[in-house]
Amino acid sequence: MKLTDTKRLERLHDRYMNGGLDRRAFLGLTAAAATSVGLTMPWMGRALAAVTEVRFDGWGGTVQDALDKYAFQPYTKKTGIKVVQGTFGDENEIITKVKTAKPGDFQVVHSSGVNYYIKYVNAGMTSEINEANIPNMANVLQPMIEPFRKLTPKLSAVPYDYGTTGIAYNTDVISAEEAKEQGVKMLFDKKYAGKIGGYADMTTRVWYAALATGQDPNKIEDMDAIWAKVREQRDIAKKFWGSGAELMDLLSKGEIVVTDAWSGRVASLQDQGHPIGYLDPKGSYAWMEDMLVLKGSPMAECEELINFMLETDTSIAVAEGQGYPPSLDPTKVKLTEKIEKLPAFDSTGKMEALTFADPKYWADNEDAWQKQWDRIAKGA
Repeated sequence: MKLTDTKRLERLHDRYMNGGLDRRAFLGLTAAAATSVGLTMPWMGRALAAVTEVRFDGWGGTVQDALDKYAFQPYTKKTGIKVVQGTFGDENEIITKVKTAKPGDFQVVHSSGVNYYIKYVNAGMTSEINEANIPNMANVLQPMIEPFRKLTPKLSAVPYDYGTTGIAYNTDVISAEEAKEQGVKMLFDKKYAGKIGGYADMTTRVWYAALATGQDPNKIEDMDAIWAKVREQRDIAKKFWGSGAELMDLLSKGEIVVTDAWSGRVASLQDQGHPIGYLDPKGSYAWMEDMLVLKGSPMAECEELINFMLETDTSIAVAEGQGYPPSLDPTKVKLTEKIEKLPAFDSTGKMEALTFADPKYWADNEDAWQKQWDRIAKGA
């Protein structure tokens, strides 16, 4: 009898650590099973202890500053649960860390949409969110939720914001007329050699090389032309930057005068008074970000945090602070004029004007393309 009850407790623990059981259900079932027979397990003291903190990892800089000020600090004040924060410059960094960590060491990640979601899914890192615990999801844009739902009917992530990677340029050097006329070509214009920047990321480099060669980034037919274009830009670029903070530093100091750039970081520079213009050429890379709950996380507390983050006032304050439109549906929720003026904002709620990467297409090609990009980045 005791052996059967012990196995039951072990199974409950395994389900909880694998994300198949939320914390509150786990605590209730475990307490009932253990109390009825007077059993304890080595992990029970830690597992049954009240959750006092949630781990969050994000992009740092102005984006995380806004989350901390307008979401995390108010959440802690309301619940007493501290949000312990980490940062990364490239999401592959955090994926590598999660792979080598124990379930629960990393919990909520500010992740880069379905392109990365599929990586977590394939690696077995995802959980199953109880959407009933996040009622504010009712106001989230359905066109943002649907791509995640196609990959996992039971979600492990909730869309939170979106933006574009367009073209930023120094208006003291490049006129709005030239920018509009040249578009993507400015990233490859030799007259700006030594003053060109770009994100040190395979997807972005291939995407803009595709646009520059007149190809569909979601259906590339000539990869030789793509890699030739990537090398062409590499040879005249000042720097391929690795984080939003570095992007802002290079632009604000005038070390680069044109670069592909994240719309929200450009909005922050414009708010600070820097002479930076921005445009989204046709086919610009659009992306969405989500709050991803990893396997082994304290599910009830993570769900509570995300629901708090999706409160209208909280979401609007964060959006204004970080410069990216929120995932809230503007046809359901009244947003502010400042948000409506943000780059990439879609007033229709349909998101039909934005071009997103096809997650399966890019996942199928990622390994080969990443290897080639790594070689080119090193000078090959």
